[in-house]
Amino acid sequence: MCFRRFNETWLHRLNHLHHQLASAPKPSSKEDQLHLRQLVERVMNHYEDYYRVKAHAATLDAFSMFSAPWVTSLEHSLQWIAGWRPTVVFHLIYTESSSRFQAELIDILRGHRTGDLGDLSPGQLGGVSNLQCETVNEENEITRELSDWQDGVCDIMSSSMGSDVDGKMPRLVKVLEKADNLRLKTMRRVVDLLTPQQAVEFLTVTAEMEFGIRRWGLEKDRMRVGVQCRLYVCVDHGIIIRSSSLVSVSLVFAFILPPGVRRRW
Repeated sequence: MCFRRFNETWLHRLNHLHHQLASAPKPSSKEDQLHLRQLVERVMNHYEDYYRVKAHAATLDAFSMFSAPWVTSLEHSLQWIAGWRPTVVFHLIYTESSSRFQAELIDILRGHRTGDLGDLSPGQLGGVSNLQCETVNEENEITRELSDWQDGVCDIMSSSMGSDVDGKMPRLVKVLEKADNLRLKTMRRVVDLLTPQQAVEFLTVTAEMEFGIRRWGLEKDRMRVGVQCRLYVCVDHGIIIRSSSLVSVSLVFAFILPPGVRRRW
């Protein structure tokens, strides 16, 4: 199975898991807590499967992981080393926690503990902050490794020894592997800092962000293709610009969130 097909199947399964996460009730017993832990573990295993298959595919064709024809132009623009930037996780945590805290402020002031992401303890907030600092440092180190690899390839190409690029590929695969490992490790460590209920909420908004960006990206790509097809009409050796295309062009630059994308993304 090619990685494109695997990615489609994986996203379909993630969508199914997202529905389970979104519909999971707040725990009221030990049995409920156990159910949520098992659900969180299934989701994390799903992410681990993705990076395991991706690592194998990268050894066969590392460049395809970076060109990634299975993702949208918007997703490409947001990527860091063929995937999402690990520190995005902390923006999600802080945004969701702040939003829930503000919505539940009256209850919290009355001493009612909600137990959700808006109710993070000082110890949890400290753990998230420390992990963020560690992740930023690791991100920067991997970025430097990629920059060194790119400089080395440029030196080879400028010396007319392009055939030696193949010898550089294992190092590129290693950089990608480190980036993916950091992505997975960051998610796992954040989940470990949270209660089962909070972990379910975190994984829910993570999936919603991924699907929202993809949905928006697909819509924008369809619009762009439509504009490109209508913008120029070649007649013999001349070019006619249709006036209706100018309206379509203006839509490309309109910042309109489609249905299903949470307003804070």
